[in-house]
Amino acid sequence: MAHRSPAVTGYPRERMTRRSLRTTAIAILTATLAATAPHAQTKAEADRHLRVYKSPTCGCCANWIRYMEKNGFTATATDVADVTPVKVQNGVPTRASSCHTTLIGGYVIEGHVPVEDIRRLLKEKPAIAGLAAPGMPAGSPGMDVPNSPPYDVMAFDKTGKMSVFATHTPK
Repeated sequence: MAHRSPAVTGYPRERMTRRSLRTTAIAILTATLAATAPHAQTKAEADRHLRVYKSPTCGCCANWIRYMEKNGFTATATDVADVTPVKVQNGVPTRASSCHTTLIGGYVIEGHVPVEDIRRLLKEKPAIAGLAAPGMPAGSPGMDVPNSPPYDVMAFDKTGKMSVFATHTPK
């Protein structure tokens, strides 16, 4: 019986090519999954990380940060002498202004916005610039004052248009 060379029939070469293709496909798939998994994790972490700009002397801002951290968020606080430039740069309407400005997930959070509103914002991803608890409403997180009146959290867009996002009755 004559022995055929792989070069003559091509059979082992074809088989080797298929095997190589399969190995290459598995390697590409593995590399793609490995490359995207950290990105997804980083994105999820970014959606839970607050960048807070506040006055170094504001105790209520520190209270709000602790409240957010107790509710599963992480925070980096930056003390600035004047928060106004951060507000202007991020499109916070003057009438929505409060004591601190926070950036998270591509949105601006102005003041003492409750965690449930921020979670809703990050889940629904509406076409707005951010949320604000204008002024420093008594009874809002970090401004815990018993028997406080209800207050509104406002949504605002890049043009400054505002609408009620949620109404809260403090406990």
